[in-house]
Amino acid sequence: MDLSYWELKNWFTDVDYTIVGSGIVGLHAALRLRERFPDSKILVLEKGMLPQGASTKNAGFACFGSLSEIMDDLKSHSEEEVLNLVQKRWKGLQLLRKRLGDDTIDFKPYGGYELFLRDNTSNYDDCLRKLPFINEILRPLFKAAVFAKEIDRFGFNGVQEYLVFNPFEAQIDTGNMMQALLKAAVAENILILNQQTVTSYVDKGNRVEVALGDFSYISKKIFFATNGFANELTNGAVKPARAQVLITEPIKNLDVRGTFHLDRGYYYFRNIGDRILLGGGRNLDFETENTTAFGQTEIVQKKLEQLLKEVILPNQDFQIAHRWSGIMGIGNSKNPIVLQVSDTVYCGVRLGGMGVAIGSLIGTELADLV
Repeated sequence: MDLSYWELKNWFTDVDYTIVGSGIVGLHAALRLRERFPDSKILVLEKGMLPQGASTKNAGFACFGSLSEIMDDLKSHSEEEVLNLVQKRWKGLQLLRKRLGDDTIDFKPYGGYELFLRDNTSNYDDCLRKLPFINEILRPLFKAAVFAKEIDRFGFNGVQEYLVFNPFEAQIDTGNMMQALLKAAVAENILILNQQTVTSYVDKGNRVEVALGDFSYISKKIFFATNGFANELTNGAVKPARAQVLITEPIKNLDVRGTFHLDRGYYYFRNIGDRILLGGGRNLDFETENTTAFGQTEIVQKKLEQLLKEVILPNQDFQIAHRWSGIMGIGNSKNPIVLQVSDTVYCGVRLGGMGVAIGSLIGTELADLV
């Protein structure tokens, strides 16, 4: 890197805090550090042209877990752990709304729905049977019943009679959210450099040497907010999970409004105006989808199109406008990792596919480790 005196002086000298990753977690960490240390020099490094993982690629669900997802979590986590997770997601959503404002993020409280395919009777029956129990677990947090049965009024095909409705769920505009966070960071004199990959770092005890290819600089502390790309940093506790997504062209007289979940959250869809955004399907091929490589696969795309055609938009013509993918960070536990690795190195990762909900809180907690 051929840098001038000015570039070295203004961007890379006397850096107090370096944050790797300019997504939801990284920018919330930067903003929280600015609140706590008004005169500090904060530098955010982002390897992509835009935030690279899932922050600008997600579906824009302001959610905290569908009924079947929460039941699934109870198989591997205690009641207390699950309630704590839901609480963190809910608290994170409130933090995000408070920081940016509902108008800015285009917050639409349409509520969320879970639908069950007709051939998935056992899961459907199990969910309806346990619905009152899950509501009781969540009641202390929401002071009301979270889940309720509703007759399908959207004209879906091949689904069970009842949907499970959650009035606390909403949609947001992911692009607006990230643009607002980036603007807020710049307004707070936080330096952001894109297309900069941290190739290595050396912990020197009271400071850290950060390498960007053949160039390195000194920072007092470094924070990794790289989620799906944090496998090495966490000794394998975080694994990447690719999410494939598509969106239709506008559909005339579309009557679908809200956020929708299917098959324990492995599929999800929503309207964006008169379009349908649909994503998921990594459960069809976990091994292939546990990757940091962006892209689509035939098996997943075919399944998404089949769901659109046969379940979500039966007897309706539609065209696919665009396809993309994002990289999430998952692990054996749904609990996020907010960790002080050493006196100078910190990380906030493993958002478990709930980055919109939990990212703002994890970023804040990460900054508060200092």
